[in-house]
Amino acid sequence: MKYIVWISRIIVGVLFIISGWIKLNDPMGFSFKLEEYFSPGVLDLPFLTPIALGISIFVVIVEVILGILLLIGFKPKFTVWSLLLMIVFFTFLTFYSAYFNKVTDCGCFGDAVKLTPWESFTKDVILLVFILILFFGRKYITPLFTPKINWIIGGVALVACAWFANHVLNHLPTVDFRPYKIGANIQEGMSVPEGAAEPIYEYAWRFKVNGEDKIYTTAGEYPSVDGEFIDVETTEIQKGYEPPIHDFTIEQDGVDYAGKVLNLEKLMMVVAYDLKKSNYEAFKEIAEVAAKAKQNGYRVIGMSASSKEMTDELKVEYGLDFEFFFTDETTLKTIVRSNPAVLTLKKGTIQQKVHYNDLDKLTF
Repeated sequence: MKYIVWISRIIVGVLFIISGWIKLNDPMGFSFKLEEYFSPGVLDLPFLTPIALGISIFVVIVEVILGILLLIGFKPKFTVWSLLLMIVFFTFLTFYSAYFNKVTDCGCFGDAVKLTPWESFTKDVILLVFILILFFGRKYITPLFTPKINWIIGGVALVACAWFANHVLNHLPTVDFRPYKIGANIQEGMSVPEGAAEPIYEYAWRFKVNGEDKIYTTAGEYPSVDGEFIDVETTEIQKGYEPPIHDFTIEQDGVDYAGKVLNLEKLMMVVAYDLKKSNYEAFKEIAEVAAKAKQNGYRVIGMSASSKEMTDELKVEYGLDFEFFFTDETTLKTIVRSNPAVLTLKKGTIQQKVHYNDLDKLTF
Protein backbone atom coordinates (compact mmCIF):
# COMPACT_ATOMS: atom_id res chain seq x y z
CA MET A 1 0.00 0.00 0.00
CA LYS A 2 2.87 2.34 0.82
CA TYR A 3 4.32 2.02 -2.69
CA ILE A 4 0.91 2.35 -4.35
CA VAL A 5 0.34 5.57 -2.40
CA TRP A 6 3.75 6.88 -3.50
CA ILE A 7 2.99 6.17 -7.16
CA SER A 8 -0.46 7.78 -6.86
CA ARG A 9 1.09 10.75 -5.05
CA ILE A 10 3.56 11.39 -7.88
CA ILE A 11 0.98 10.93 -10.67
CA VAL A 12 -1.67 13.14 -9.07
CA GLY A 13 0.80 15.80 -7.93
CA VAL A 14 2.51 16.11 -11.30
CA LEU A 15 -0.78 16.13 -13.24
CA PHE A 16 -2.28 18.84 -11.02
CA ILE A 17 0.82 20.99 -11.35
CA ILE A 18 0.96 20.59 -15.15
CA SER A 19 -2.77 21.15 -15.61
CA GLY A 20 -2.75 24.14 -13.25
CA TRP A 21 0.34 25.72 -14.79
CA ILE A 22 -1.02 25.46 -18.33
CA LYS A 23 -4.20 27.25 -17.25
CA LEU A 24 -2.24 29.71 -15.09
CA ASN A 25 -0.29 30.61 -18.23
CA ASP A 26 -3.64 31.71 -19.73
CA PRO A 27 -6.17 32.47 -16.94
CA MET A 28 -8.15 34.67 -19.32
CA GLY A 29 -8.72 31.72 -21.62
CA PHE A 30 -9.85 29.55 -18.71
CA SER A 31 -12.26 32.31 -17.62
CA PHE A 32 -13.84 32.24 -21.09
CA LYS A 33 -14.35 28.49 -20.62
CA LEU A 34 -15.96 29.10 -17.21
CA GLU A 35 -18.30 31.63 -18.82
CA GLU A 36 -19.47 28.82 -21.12
CA TYR A 37 -20.25 26.66 -18.10
CA PHE A 38 -22.07 29.54 -16.37
CA SER A 39 -24.23 30.30 -19.43
CA PRO A 40 -28.02 29.67 -19.35
CA GLY A 41 -27.73 26.70 -21.69
CA VAL A 42 -25.34 24.83 -19.38
CA LEU A 43 -25.32 25.37 -15.59
CA ASP A 44 -27.44 28.53 -15.79
CA LEU A 45 -25.36 30.52 -13.27
CA PRO A 46 -25.18 33.92 -15.02
CA PHE A 47 -24.51 35.78 -11.75
CA LEU A 48 -21.05 34.15 -11.70
CA THR A 49 -20.08 35.41 -15.17
CA PRO A 50 -18.79 38.84 -13.99
CA ILE A 51 -16.38 37.13 -11.58
CA ALA A 52 -15.31 34.33 -13.94
CA LEU A 53 -11.75 35.68 -14.19
CA GLY A 54 -11.39 35.83 -10.41
CA ILE A 55 -12.69 32.27 -10.06
CA SER A 56 -10.33 31.19 -12.86
CA ILE A 57 -7.25 32.60 -11.12
CA PHE A 58 -8.27 31.14 -7.74
CA VAL A 59 -8.96 27.65 -9.12
CA VAL A 60 -5.73 27.33 -11.12
CA ILE A 61 -3.54 28.62 -8.28
CA VAL A 62 -5.21 26.17 -5.88
CA GLU A 63 -4.63 23.39 -8.41
CA VAL A 64 -0.90 24.11 -8.62
CA ILE A 65 -0.47 24.58 -4.87
CA LEU A 66 -2.29 21.33 -4.04
CA GLY A 67 -0.06 19.46 -6.48
CA ILE A 68 3.06 20.89 -4.82
CA LEU A 69 1.77 20.22 -1.29
CA LEU A 70 1.02 16.63 -2.23
CA LEU A 71 4.50 16.04 -3.63
CA ILE A 72 6.28 17.48 -0.57
CA GLY A 73 3.83 15.75 1.78
CA PHE A 74 2.78 18.93 3.60
CA LYS A 75 -0.59 19.02 5.41
CA PRO A 76 -1.64 15.64 3.92
CA LYS A 77 -5.12 15.57 5.47
CA PHE A 78 -6.01 19.04 4.19
CA THR A 79 -4.38 18.37 0.82
CA VAL A 80 -6.07 15.03 0.16
CA TRP A 81 -9.50 16.26 1.26
CA SER A 82 -9.14 19.30 -1.02
CA LEU A 83 -8.04 17.13 -3.95
CA LEU A 84 -10.96 14.77 -3.40
CA LEU A 85 -13.56 17.55 -3.28
CA MET A 86 -12.05 19.19 -6.36
CA ILE A 87 -11.93 16.01 -8.45
CA VAL A 88 -15.47 14.99 -7.44
CA PHE A 89 -16.71 18.38 -8.66
CA PHE A 90 -14.69 18.19 -11.88
CA THR A 91 -15.88 14.62 -12.53
CA PHE A 92 -19.49 15.70 -12.18
CA LEU A 93 -18.88 18.68 -14.46
CA THR A 94 -17.18 16.67 -17.21
CA PHE A 95 -19.84 13.95 -17.04
CA TYR A 96 -22.58 16.57 -17.33
CA SER A 97 -20.82 18.16 -20.31
CA ALA A 98 -20.26 14.81 -22.02
CA TYR A 99 -23.68 13.29 -21.39
CA PHE A 100 -25.66 16.36 -22.37
CA ASN A 101 -23.06 17.54 -24.94
CA LYS A 102 -23.00 21.02 -23.43
CA VAL A 103 -19.35 22.12 -23.53
CA THR A 104 -17.28 20.35 -26.18
CA ASP A 105 -13.91 21.10 -24.56
CA CYS A 106 -13.53 21.22 -20.77
CA GLY A 107 -10.38 23.35 -20.91
CA CYS A 108 -8.64 20.99 -18.45
CA PHE A 109 -5.29 21.54 -20.18
CA GLY A 110 -6.13 24.88 -21.80
CA ASP A 111 -5.29 25.06 -25.49
CA ALA A 112 -2.25 22.81 -25.07
CA VAL A 113 -4.15 19.51 -25.11
CA LYS A 114 -7.67 19.28 -26.50
CA LEU A 115 -9.86 16.57 -24.98
CA THR A 116 -13.34 15.52 -26.03
CA PRO A 117 -16.00 15.59 -23.27
CA TRP A 118 -15.84 11.82 -22.77
CA GLU A 119 -12.03 11.86 -22.76
CA SER A 120 -12.15 14.55 -20.07
CA PHE A 121 -14.60 12.49 -18.01
CA THR A 122 -12.43 9.37 -18.36
CA LYS A 123 -9.37 11.34 -17.27
CA ASP A 124 -11.21 12.59 -14.17
CA VAL A 125 -12.44 9.10 -13.27
CA ILE A 126 -8.86 7.77 -13.42
CA LEU A 127 -7.66 10.68 -11.28
CA LEU A 128 -10.51 10.02 -8.85
CA VAL A 129 -9.27 6.45 -8.40
CA PHE A 130 -5.74 7.63 -7.63
CA ILE A 131 -7.02 10.28 -5.21
CA LEU A 132 -9.19 7.71 -3.42
CA ILE A 133 -6.04 5.62 -2.97
CA LEU A 134 -4.38 8.68 -1.42
CA PHE A 135 -7.44 9.34 0.74
CA PHE A 136 -7.54 5.86 2.26
CA GLY A 137 -3.77 5.61 2.46
CA ARG A 138 -3.05 9.13 3.66
CA LYS A 139 -1.15 7.83 6.71
CA TYR A 140 1.59 6.83 4.27
CA ILE A 141 1.94 10.43 2.99
CA THR A 142 4.91 11.68 4.96
CA PRO A 143 6.61 15.08 4.56
CA LEU A 144 9.85 15.28 2.59
CA PHE A 145 11.20 18.22 4.58
CA THR A 146 10.88 19.87 7.96
CA PRO A 147 7.71 21.91 8.67
CA LYS A 148 9.66 25.17 8.29
CA ILE A 149 11.00 24.26 4.86
CA ASN A 150 7.57 23.01 3.79
CA TRP A 151 6.01 26.33 4.80
CA ILE A 152 8.69 28.18 2.85
CA ILE A 153 8.13 26.03 -0.27
CA GLY A 154 4.35 26.51 -0.03
CA GLY A 155 4.68 30.25 0.52
CA VAL A 156 7.15 30.74 -2.33
CA ALA A 157 4.93 28.68 -4.66
CA LEU A 158 1.88 30.80 -3.75
CA VAL A 159 3.73 34.09 -4.34
CA ALA A 160 5.20 32.80 -7.61
CA CYS A 161 1.77 31.72 -8.87
CA ALA A 162 0.20 35.08 -7.96
CA TRP A 163 3.05 36.98 -9.64
CA PHE A 164 2.86 34.83 -12.78
CA ALA A 165 -0.93 35.24 -13.05
CA ASN A 166 -0.58 39.02 -12.73
CA HIS A 167 2.20 39.06 -15.32
CA VAL A 168 0.31 37.17 -18.04
CA LEU A 169 -2.87 39.16 -17.43
CA ASN A 170 -1.02 42.45 -17.90
CA HIS A 171 0.95 41.23 -20.89
CA LEU A 172 0.17 38.00 -22.78
CA PRO A 173 0.53 34.26 -22.07
CA THR A 174 4.20 33.32 -21.84
CA VAL A 175 3.62 30.27 -24.04
CA ASP A 176 1.02 30.59 -26.79
CA PHE A 177 -0.66 27.25 -27.55
CA ARG A 178 -3.23 28.70 -29.95
CA PRO A 179 -3.13 28.56 -33.78
CA TYR A 180 -2.59 32.35 -33.88
CA LYS A 181 0.83 32.34 -32.20
CA ILE A 182 3.68 34.45 -33.54
CA GLY A 183 5.10 32.83 -36.66
CA ALA A 184 1.83 31.14 -37.61
CA ASN A 185 0.34 31.76 -41.05
CA ILE A 186 -3.43 32.24 -40.93
CA GLN A 187 -4.10 31.07 -44.51
CA GLU A 188 -2.14 27.88 -43.89
CA GLY A 189 -4.05 27.36 -40.65
CA MET A 190 -7.32 27.50 -42.58
CA SER A 191 -6.28 25.09 -45.33
CA VAL A 192 -7.27 21.44 -45.50
CA PRO A 193 -4.45 19.12 -46.60
CA GLU A 194 -5.01 16.83 -49.56
CA GLY A 195 -6.31 13.43 -48.53
CA ALA A 196 -7.51 14.65 -45.13
CA ALA A 197 -10.23 12.57 -43.48
CA GLU A 198 -13.75 13.64 -44.34
CA PRO A 199 -16.69 13.47 -41.96
CA ILE A 200 -18.92 10.39 -42.08
CA TYR A 201 -22.66 10.86 -41.79
CA GLU A 202 -25.53 8.52 -41.16
CA TYR A 203 -28.91 9.28 -42.72
CA ALA A 204 -32.15 8.11 -41.14
CA TRP A 205 -34.90 8.28 -43.78
CA ARG A 206 -38.49 8.21 -42.60
CA PHE A 207 -41.15 6.82 -44.95
CA LYS A 208 -44.80 6.05 -44.57
CA VAL A 209 -45.24 2.47 -45.74
CA ASN A 210 -48.70 0.88 -45.68
CA GLY A 211 -49.86 3.59 -43.30
CA GLU A 212 -46.96 3.10 -40.84
CA ASP A 213 -43.83 5.23 -40.27
CA LYS A 214 -40.62 3.29 -40.94
CA ILE A 215 -36.98 4.34 -40.64
CA TYR A 216 -34.34 3.30 -43.20
CA THR A 217 -30.70 4.04 -42.40
CA THR A 218 -28.09 4.60 -45.12
CA ALA A 219 -24.66 6.20 -45.53
CA GLY A 220 -26.14 8.83 -47.82
CA GLU A 221 -27.77 7.09 -50.73
CA TYR A 222 -31.50 7.46 -51.18
CA PRO A 223 -33.17 4.19 -50.13
CA SER A 224 -35.32 2.22 -52.56
CA VAL A 225 -38.58 2.17 -50.63
CA ASP A 226 -42.09 1.71 -51.92
CA GLY A 227 -43.67 4.37 -49.73
CA GLU A 228 -44.19 8.07 -49.11
CA PHE A 229 -41.07 10.03 -48.06
CA ILE A 230 -41.61 12.04 -44.84
CA ASP A 231 -38.22 13.44 -43.80
CA VAL A 232 -34.56 12.60 -43.17
CA GLU A 233 -32.37 13.08 -40.10
CA THR A 234 -28.59 13.43 -40.55
CA THR A 235 -26.14 12.42 -37.82
CA GLU A 236 -22.37 12.91 -37.91
CA ILE A 237 -20.94 9.62 -36.64
CA GLN A 238 -17.28 10.41 -37.30
CA LYS A 239 -15.67 13.82 -37.52
CA GLY A 240 -13.45 14.69 -40.41
CA TYR A 241 -10.30 16.79 -40.40
CA GLU A 242 -10.89 20.27 -39.02
CA PRO A 243 -8.19 22.86 -39.71
CA PRO A 244 -6.76 24.68 -36.66
CA ILE A 245 -8.32 27.92 -37.93
CA HIS A 246 -11.83 27.39 -39.25
CA ASP A 247 -13.84 30.46 -38.28
CA PHE A 248 -11.70 33.41 -39.34
CA THR A 249 -13.32 36.17 -41.38
CA ILE A 250 -12.76 39.90 -41.89
CA GLU A 251 -16.19 41.18 -42.86
CA GLN A 252 -17.65 44.50 -43.85
CA ASP A 253 -21.20 44.92 -45.14
CA GLY A 254 -21.53 41.16 -45.37
CA VAL A 255 -18.45 40.73 -47.56
CA ASP A 256 -15.44 38.71 -46.34
CA TYR A 257 -12.16 40.49 -47.16
CA ALA A 258 -9.90 37.99 -45.36
CA GLY A 259 -8.34 36.59 -48.53
CA LYS A 260 -7.46 40.05 -49.85
CA VAL A 261 -6.28 41.57 -46.56
CA LEU A 262 -4.13 38.60 -45.53
CA ASN A 263 -2.12 38.86 -48.76
CA LEU A 264 -0.82 42.32 -47.82
CA GLU A 265 2.93 42.67 -47.34
CA LYS A 266 2.45 44.95 -44.32
CA LEU A 267 -0.67 44.69 -42.20
CA MET A 268 -1.46 45.93 -38.71
CA MET A 269 -4.55 44.63 -36.91
CA VAL A 270 -6.12 46.40 -33.95
CA VAL A 271 -8.17 43.73 -32.17
CA ALA A 272 -10.93 44.65 -29.70
CA TYR A 273 -13.40 41.79 -29.34
CA ASP A 274 -15.93 43.82 -27.29
CA LEU A 275 -15.66 47.59 -27.07
CA LYS A 276 -17.89 47.64 -23.98
CA LYS A 277 -15.14 45.79 -22.12
CA SER A 278 -12.14 47.49 -23.74
CA ASN A 279 -9.54 49.59 -21.98
CA TYR A 280 -10.35 52.91 -23.64
CA GLU A 281 -7.21 54.68 -22.44
CA ALA A 282 -5.19 52.34 -24.64
CA PHE A 283 -6.79 53.73 -27.82
CA LYS A 284 -4.96 57.04 -27.33
CA GLU A 285 -1.64 55.26 -27.77
CA ILE A 286 -3.09 53.00 -30.49
CA ALA A 287 -3.95 56.09 -32.54
CA GLU A 288 -0.28 57.15 -32.38
CA VAL A 289 0.96 53.62 -33.16
CA ALA A 290 -1.43 53.35 -36.13
CA ALA A 291 -0.22 56.68 -37.54
CA LYS A 292 3.40 55.53 -37.23
CA ALA A 293 2.56 52.21 -38.90
CA LYS A 294 0.92 53.99 -41.82
CA GLN A 295 3.99 56.16 -42.28
CA ASN A 296 5.97 52.94 -42.61
CA GLY A 297 3.70 51.54 -45.32
CA TYR A 298 1.34 49.42 -43.23
CA ARG A 299 -2.35 48.94 -43.96
CA VAL A 300 -4.09 49.38 -40.60
CA ILE A 301 -7.49 47.84 -39.83
CA GLY A 302 -9.61 47.38 -36.74
CA MET A 303 -11.32 44.07 -35.93
CA SER A 304 -14.22 43.87 -33.50
CA ALA A 305 -17.49 42.08 -32.85
CA SER A 306 -19.09 45.34 -31.68
CA SER A 307 -21.60 47.30 -33.73
CA LYS A 308 -20.68 49.81 -36.44
CA GLU A 309 -22.18 52.57 -34.30
CA MET A 310 -19.74 51.79 -31.49
CA THR A 311 -16.70 51.57 -33.77
CA ASP A 312 -17.65 54.84 -35.50
CA GLU A 313 -17.95 56.60 -32.13
CA LEU A 314 -14.60 55.18 -31.05
CA LYS A 315 -12.90 56.41 -34.22
CA VAL A 316 -14.19 59.94 -33.71
CA GLU A 317 -13.43 60.11 -29.99
CA TYR A 318 -9.83 58.87 -30.25
CA GLY A 319 -8.95 60.01 -33.75
CA LEU A 320 -8.47 56.50 -35.14
CA ASP A 321 -7.60 56.85 -38.82
CA PHE A 322 -8.49 53.33 -39.92
CA GLU A 323 -11.63 51.36 -40.72
CA PHE A 324 -13.12 48.59 -38.62
CA PHE A 325 -14.18 45.15 -39.82
CA PHE A 326 -16.41 42.58 -38.14
CA THR A 327 -14.96 39.32 -36.84
CA ASP A 328 -16.62 36.76 -34.58
CA GLU A 329 -16.09 37.51 -30.87
CA THR A 330 -14.89 33.99 -30.01
CA THR A 331 -12.35 34.14 -32.84
CA LEU A 332 -10.99 37.46 -31.60
CA LYS A 333 -10.74 36.11 -28.05
CA THR A 334 -8.76 33.19 -29.44
CA ILE A 335 -6.42 35.38 -31.47
CA VAL A 336 -5.19 37.44 -28.52
CA ARG A 337 -5.94 37.69 -24.78
CA SER A 338 -6.04 41.46 -24.62
CA ASN A 339 -8.80 43.96 -25.32
CA PRO A 340 -7.54 45.89 -27.23
CA ALA A 341 -4.37 44.40 -28.72
CA VAL A 342 -2.23 44.93 -31.81
CA LEU A 343 -0.83 42.42 -34.31
CA THR A 344 1.41 42.94 -37.32
CA LEU A 345 1.40 40.48 -40.21
CA LYS A 346 3.34 39.83 -43.40
CA LYS A 347 1.31 38.02 -46.06
CA GLY A 348 -0.83 36.38 -43.38
CA THR A 349 2.06 35.39 -41.08
CA ILE A 350 1.88 36.91 -37.60
CA GLN A 351 5.07 38.86 -36.92
CA GLN A 352 4.20 40.65 -33.68
CA LYS A 353 1.38 40.39 -31.14
CA VAL A 354 1.24 42.67 -28.11
CA HIS A 355 -0.98 43.50 -25.15
CA TYR A 356 -2.11 47.12 -24.88
CA ASN A 357 0.42 47.51 -22.05
CA ASP A 358 3.26 46.64 -24.45
CA LEU A 359 2.49 48.85 -27.43
CA ASP A 360 5.88 50.51 -27.03
CA LYS A 361 7.52 47.20 -27.95
CA LEU A 362 6.14 47.25 -31.49
CA THR A 363 8.70 47.76 -34.24
CA PHE A 364 7.93 48.96 -37.77
